[in-house]
Amino acid sequence: MAELLRLLLQVSEKAANVARVCRQEAPLFQLLVQEKTGDDKNKKFVQDFKTLADVIIQEVIRHEVGAQFPEIVDFIQGEESNKFENGLGESVTVTMRGTEEETAALLATVLDGDLTAAALLARAIHQDPTAVGANTDGLNVPLSTSEVGIWIDPIDATSQYIEGREEVLEEGHLSPSGLHCALVLIGVYRRSTGEPVMGVINQPFNQKDHKSGRWQGKLFWGVSCGDVNACSVSHTKTGLVKRQPPSVVLSSSEKQVVKDTLSSLCGPEKLMYASGAGYKILCVIQGLADAYVLSEGSTFKWDSCAPHALLRALGGGVVDLTESLKCTSKASVELTYHQPYVEGKGADRWANYGGLVAYGDCSQLSSIMEVLRGKL
Repeated sequence: MAELLRLLLQVSEKAANVARVCRQEAPLFQLLVQEKTGDDKNKKFVQDFKTLADVIIQEVIRHEVGAQFPEIVDFIQGEESNKFENGLGESVTVTMRGTEEETAALLATVLDGDLTAAALLARAIHQDPTAVGANTDGLNVPLSTSEVGIWIDPIDATSQYIEGREEVLEEGHLSPSGLHCALVLIGVYRRSTGEPVMGVINQPFNQKDHKSGRWQGKLFWGVSCGDVNACSVSHTKTGLVKRQPPSVVLSSSEKQVVKDTLSSLCGPEKLMYASGAGYKILCVIQGLADAYVLSEGSTFKWDSCAPHALLRALGGGVVDLTESLKCTSKASVELTYHQPYVEGKGADRWANYGGLVAYGDCSQLSSIMEVLRGKL
């Protein structure tokens, strides 16, 4: 499992490189957008886009992990279908090939024969990333790789990635929108119980070098399995404390009753808004917010699995809001990742239907659940 974590850190950086290359080449980026339709469309948005970058990143991760850990390959799932339609209406299955030239030839069929764009992407796919400086030495996870599955969100907050606004990231403050919110998420869960045990979050657009104009990323990881809890984020660095009343991050589209109720608990100055489910949970991980509340079923297993593992490692978690509100005691129901919603179709089979609360501290969770009980 420690080897799997190191591999996931490496492939997340390769994925981040692909995401950056696609944004840096504006003519190429215009070719990479395709609107989602049918059962794969996220109902929350009027327009929801699937990019070729999404598909490539997902398939790169699947290929790399499957090659080193073949026992997992049938249990790697992601947000995207690897079928892409080119301008001629032809459906092409995107996979990573053995050589850069073979991958470029396949991508050229998606890109309507654009050999330059295909070669650029293929080079990013096959290029080994720079060494990842994550300290995982001595990590011993009491679980076999044959017992786990993986959820991939190749680019969470795709709309922010596509729009590409370059907001200034202020130390100690969250970013309401912009490229900072776009994340590569890789979550590992135990197949028997669905509990998240390991997560990697790569933020491809963390800081921009103003001289070169190139973006640098940032990596976060966490493991929570049995008695082992380890995380790249420490409480002392983030200043994660038991603040009462808590600060809460929400979606701007959140129900007014939820906004009003939490405003009465926290005060309006402690309600914040940001884009991207993964980014909002990352804000809780970093201590930029104490909790993230979502009353709608508009997030999915691939959004929450990776950051959920990091929060567990820090003593927090992510609960199903609807199911937890039904509990008569102070108990709560954590999200799990192994079973689909049988009545759902397409992507909705893996939705977090009951909404969620991501929290860093149990007492803060209790305060939030207490004020929301009876309101939803």
